[in-house]
Amino acid sequence: MMGRDGAGNDVVEIKVHPRRENNVRSAPPYQNNSVFKKWVPWLVPLFVVSNIAVFIAVMYVNDCPTNSGSCAAPSLGRFSFQPLKENPLLGPSSSTLVKMGALDVARVVNKNQSWRLISCIWLHAGVFHVVANMLSLLLIGIRLEQEFGFFRVGLVYIISGFGGSLLSALFIQTGISVGASGALFGLLGGMLSELITNWTIYANKVAALTTLLCIIAINLAVGLLPHVDNYAHIGGFLSGFFLGFVFLIRPQFKWINQKACPPGYIAPPAKSKHKTYQYVLWIVSLIVILVGFTLGMVALLRGVNVNDHCSWCHYLSCVPTSLWSCNSRQVSCQSAQLGNQLNLTCMSNGKSNLYYLSGDDLSKVQQLCAQLCN
Repeated sequence: MMGRDGAGNDVVEIKVHPRRENNVRSAPPYQNNSVFKKWVPWLVPLFVVSNIAVFIAVMYVNDCPTNSGSCAAPSLGRFSFQPLKENPLLGPSSSTLVKMGALDVARVVNKNQSWRLISCIWLHAGVFHVVANMLSLLLIGIRLEQEFGFFRVGLVYIISGFGGSLLSALFIQTGISVGASGALFGLLGGMLSELITNWTIYANKVAALTTLLCIIAINLAVGLLPHVDNYAHIGGFLSGFFLGFVFLIRPQFKWINQKACPPGYIAPPAKSKHKTYQYVLWIVSLIVILVGFTLGMVALLRGVNVNDHCSWCHYLSCVPTSLWSCNSRQVSCQSAQLGNQLNLTCMSNGKSNLYYLSGDDLSKVQQLCAQLCN
């Protein structure tokens, strides 16, 4: 029978929680939702929608039936594509892309249009181009935004895109360049540096690192094919790699254990939130980014062509084999202009075409000549 004993027979019950210094347990960092906040991704989907909307706007401006006459998919009317011989990716003309903000080094250097280093990452050469890049962005970006939030992932994406454009402009100074590939490679680079700097909190480290390195190697290898701007890929990857050490840093494992330790358990003490090597990588990476971008912009605006100072660097973008050549053909055309009518004849294949120009634009004439001789 339960009851209260007299004063002389009081019973005192003492509960002792044993110390478990040699048996410390904590929930895995990425399985404990209380340790790291899970973000709802909205910026990456917004980037995808924005890129598609920009492509539709570019096709509206392109207006193939009015400006070219012969078009692919003419049933689309104003949104029909340029002839497949001119643009096999199902997209606009190169002159339209230049008008909308494509990377044109001559305009960046001679007309102070540095904004093209950013605007070009929102443009795509065709349907196949934009679909491939947007699927890649969803696969890579959603996971990163869930883990690190829109602000940090957005910075890595845009700054990496700028870095890819900058390196491309330093090596490829003829023709135009568009696409979000540099920014996408920046996210891959950020994933790699994030794995390295947050090494202590990951399980299956070697497997994760091996898988990521294989994905990066395959994508960079594709850039060695002709007509692919691998300089933008490399520049974006390197930018994202160093940015990852700056923006995607996590607390060390001991600090996480200490914060997430359940009642009754004792976690090993952590002196600081981050390890020393994380601080070193943060400082070194920030210096590399600032110095690299500054020197790159100075060299670009001075008209420096890095190929003149590096005899082997062209192999970074294309490796010649028995199946293809990396030498870009030099095209030349004979022109005859009457008012706003321009007749071009390609000297290499003898093709001729009549164009209507709104003004005397030398760079546009060069692009039309390249299209005619392609």
